[in-house]
Amino acid sequence: MGIPVWFEVGSLAVLVVILVADLLLILKRPHIPSTRESSLWVVFYVALALVFAVVLWLIGDADHAVEFVSGWLTEYSLSIDNLFVFVLIMAQFGVPRRYQQEVLMVGILIALVLRAAFILAGAALIENFSWIFYIFGAFLVYTAACQAFEREAEESDAQTETFIVRVLRRFIPIHDSYDGAKLRTVVDGKKVLTPMIIVFVSIGVTDLVFAIDSIPAIFGITQDPFLVFAANLFALMGLRQLYFLLGDLLEKLRFLKYGVAFILAFIGAKLFFHALHVNELPFINGGEHVEWAPEISNWVSLGVILGSLLVATLASLVPARGAAEVTSEASTRQK
Repeated sequence: MGIPVWFEVGSLAVLVVILVADLLLILKRPHIPSTRESSLWVVFYVALALVFAVVLWLIGDADHAVEFVSGWLTEYSLSIDNLFVFVLIMAQFGVPRRYQQEVLMVGILIALVLRAAFILAGAALIENFSWIFYIFGAFLVYTAACQAFEREAEESDAQTETFIVRVLRRFIPIHDSYDGAKLRTVVDGKKVLTPMIIVFVSIGVTDLVFAIDSIPAIFGITQDPFLVFAANLFALMGLRQLYFLLGDLLEKLRFLKYGVAFILAFIGAKLFFHALHVNELPFINGGEHVEWAPEISNWVSLGVILGSLLVATLASLVPARGAAEVTSEASTRQK
């Protein structure tokens, strides 16, 4: 069964209204959210995504619901990975914690616009060129390898931002101090830009890099543009609250990148098998479909994604907890 058009239009309209209301709330009352406030918002957005999946199941079918949940979890895990780079950028430019919410929200809006553009482009490519699945699959496997074996990926991203900053400062007068969350301020009677503009540019470049990675991943799960956009929207909603909720925990999730890498590699392999199954390239099997190529079901994909995230999280938290207990015991003995 197809998804009714009225549901697609109505649900996207409601979600955009929620996102805009969230932005207006930040602009009206910039503050550092408490753990309780962040927790409630994260639970709300996660619950909203699960309710959305249930409604999809009821008005559509189980396949649409499973595709959405699998895509949402994949994009959510990639978005959490994105937070690591955001932390580096915030620290690098010394953004006051009170205004970090606004920076994150601007970053989320930039990511939403970029991903919408990539989704439209990706959908058009898939519609007209089935062989694009080969490229998407190879790209995801390559990305997974980089994620798993390049130890200082986040630091290299931060260095990229530093290069961009140097170029900006060469051509644009930028003051050294912040003036709240303003992009421009007045110094000695002259209007100059604040470092906040550099932060926004750095966040935007980071979003562009992650959009290039995430869109092929979601198309490996579903080719429905509505589900692709909805999964991305839900993954980005509540991300700023998650940033403050996790806090220092982000540094402890050191094995999460391996879980994300495994997910990307799995989806890349799935895309490659799908490309073989719908093959039209004349130099592969004479342009005929490869019958032996397996079609990995949505339920298997969901299980692999959930299992990878669970194992990566537990592998990160258990050693961290053990180290904390050892440190506490050592401190007690010294006393």
